[in-house]
Amino acid sequence: MNILLWHVHGSWTTSFVHGKHRYLVPVTPDRGPYGLGRARTYPWPDSAVEVTPEDLRDTEVDLVILQRPEELDLAAEWLGRRPGRDVPAIYVEHNTPKGDVPNTRHPMAGRDDLLLTHVTAFNELFWDNGGTRTRVVDHGVVPPAAEWTGELDRLAVVINEPVRRWRVTGTDLLARFAALAPLDVYGMRVDGLAAHLGLPEDRLTSHDDVPQHAMHAELAKRRAYLHLCRWTSLGLSLIEAMTMGMPVVALATTEAVEAVPPAAGALSTRVDTLVDAARGLLDDRESARRAGAVARAAARDRYGLERFLADWDRLLEEEVCASR
Repeated sequence: MNILLWHVHGSWTTSFVHGKHRYLVPVTPDRGPYGLGRARTYPWPDSAVEVTPEDLRDTEVDLVILQRPEELDLAAEWLGRRPGRDVPAIYVEHNTPKGDVPNTRHPMAGRDDLLLTHVTAFNELFWDNGGTRTRVVDHGVVPPAAEWTGELDRLAVVINEPVRRWRVTGTDLLARFAALAPLDVYGMRVDGLAAHLGLPEDRLTSHDDVPQHAMHAELAKRRAYLHLCRWTSLGLSLIEAMTMGMPVVALATTEAVEAVPPAAGALSTRVDTLVDAARGLLDDRESARRAGAVARAAARDRYGLERFLADWDRLLEEEVCASR
């Protein structure tokens, strides 16, 4: 199939374009949010092809993947065809609802012209989908090349925009763990985080926008991975860390309760419990290794790339066949 999709979420798109199809990724001269093109920090196969808005009108497209409400009108303008009417469409929801949860109505609620696909069962449960057909396709990750060694008595975190998102991503909780061991925080717009938290830089080091392969290599050296998000969809960095064999200390919120076995480190809504668990992993590297082995097995079993692509192939074929 020729599948049109925008480059919105880097890790998810990286997994998706590893399938057997041809992926048309819009690119604009400014490489802005609606024309980012191919990834520059993720390895993408040659089947992911950049295409300009001008070329799309004359390009054969079998299915459109939508990820933002405004892409409905944008796809219609660029294709000269209406997603869901003239060409099959699937809307992928990556995020937890905001606002009046659990009564937040999804932007695609009440539609009969597309399939609304959630990346976690939690998201499907908490959004008001309004009668629109829904499915859940759990995440899948490209296995990182790095494997956990845990030689450094430090804790690793991956957060994008931790200052702006603050309580959502559990940024306010980081100081509790920095008292135990130095933290290494990776992600976008993490510079200056120590100052925002009132911490000396030797207790929290920011690593801004590190290429994925380099980030994985550094994460694997840290003793454990912290996942302190209060309200967010399941982060792929968490799954990647588990796949590498990192033990996990995680808040028992949203989909994390399904993704992280308690024996993979610690899972709780009590921060004191998580602090104690992190202390134990820092003090006992062998215990950390055993927990990481549980994490690796769980992640590879549930979030393997092969399963992810097979689930998506079935869904894509169903939607295209149903439209004929």
